[in-house]
Amino acid sequence: MTVDARPATVEASADVAPDAVLGAGTRVWHLAQVNPGAHVGAECVLGRGAYVGVGVRVGDRCKLQNGAMVYAPAVLEDGVFVGPGAVLTNDQHPRAVRPDGELKSGADWDPVGVVVRSGASIGAMAVCVAPVEVGRWAMVAAGAVVTRDVPDHALVAGVPARRIGWVGAAGSRLVAEGGLWRCPDTGALHREVDGGLQALTDGAASEARP
Repeated sequence: MTVDARPATVEASADVAPDAVLGAGTRVWHLAQVNPGAHVGAECVLGRGAYVGVGVRVGDRCKLQNGAMVYAPAVLEDGVFVGPGAVLTNDQHPRAVRPDGELKSGADWDPVGVVVRSGASIGAMAVCVAPVEVGRWAMVAAGAVVTRDVPDHALVAGVPARRIGWVGAAGSRLVAEGGLWRCPDTGALHREVDGGLQALTDGAASEARP
């Protein structure tokens, strides 16, 4: 796999903190914000108005579409897709004020993060309510609200999100075949293991990269 060696490109209207790290070939579009301590890997795309919180970790070849909001301490592994307007939250007990009516400060929060594993996709306007983990190659449907962990290769939808199928690395819904699950695009085969899905060795080799 060849990694783009060109330096990151940042549009003039974007706001990137001086100590934020942008990997080679990454593109930051108009009005996007990358906060202090954030680390964005190589060959990423941050769309218009995307938000990357303080200290958030984003892997290589990720795409955050327009208006995606990723709050600290989220971790996105390589090849993650976050659709337009999707939100990864960080507060289990959101309040603007304390019980005494005083405005809450940063010290009043105990942030928790969302973890999105390699190759997973978060659909447009979906919300992942921390703390949750979205497994490898999983897909969260547009508008879903994720309140519990999502297994590898799971397709989840609804409010709250529930598994409605399985997907392969190419993104297509898998088809049941002789006790296994086959990708209609690549032919890769998978099997269910402990409530999740596992790509078989031969099939995994034919799966597309993120």
